[in-house]
Amino acid sequence: MRACISPEEKLVITLRYLATGCSMMELSHNCRIGHTTVRDIIYEVCMAIWENMRQSSFPELNEERWLEIATGFNENANYPNCAGAIDGKHIRVIKPSDSGSLYYNYKNYFSIVLLAVCDADYKFTYIDVGAYGKCSDSSIYKESICIKNLLTNIYKSRRSAPYQIKEYRCHTS
Repeated sequence: MRACISPEEKLVITLRYLATGCSMMELSHNCRIGHTTVRDIIYEVCMAIWENMRQSSFPELNEERWLEIATGFNENANYPNCAGAIDGKHIRVIKPSDSGSLYYNYKNYFSIVLLAVCDADYKFTYIDVGAYGKCSDSSIYKESICIKNLLTNIYKSRRSAPYQIKEYRCHTS
């Protein structure tokens, strides 16, 4: 009978998978562990990391936190009333069976979308991953928990000060 896989070995398997991008099948062969076992280990360890690190890595975005983020952008970039820098990234995937064109994106490959928001210190404040490749960043954002949280918390606090618009004169010679 085979000995149990230690927590240290499980962590090594998971970190190797996450860091190298090798397949679970490759890890299975290299570690001489069943494919299903490798899959279960990676899922179990990732969930444990998420449950233990979620609060410290992604604190709840409440009114106070949104105002801290806006202050950071104002102080670091002279960009007032900014609640975060946002961008999306298509992550290439193999076409899931029976998915039709749901995962097919405008770049002509199959993908899922990662949408992320960062604060002025380049720290992630929100991540949404897994939307169909055909979805645009804006449609994902409109349906996200992030925008609902932002609208709920930031607008019930102080109202944003209006931007001062300065006259711009074009100098022609």
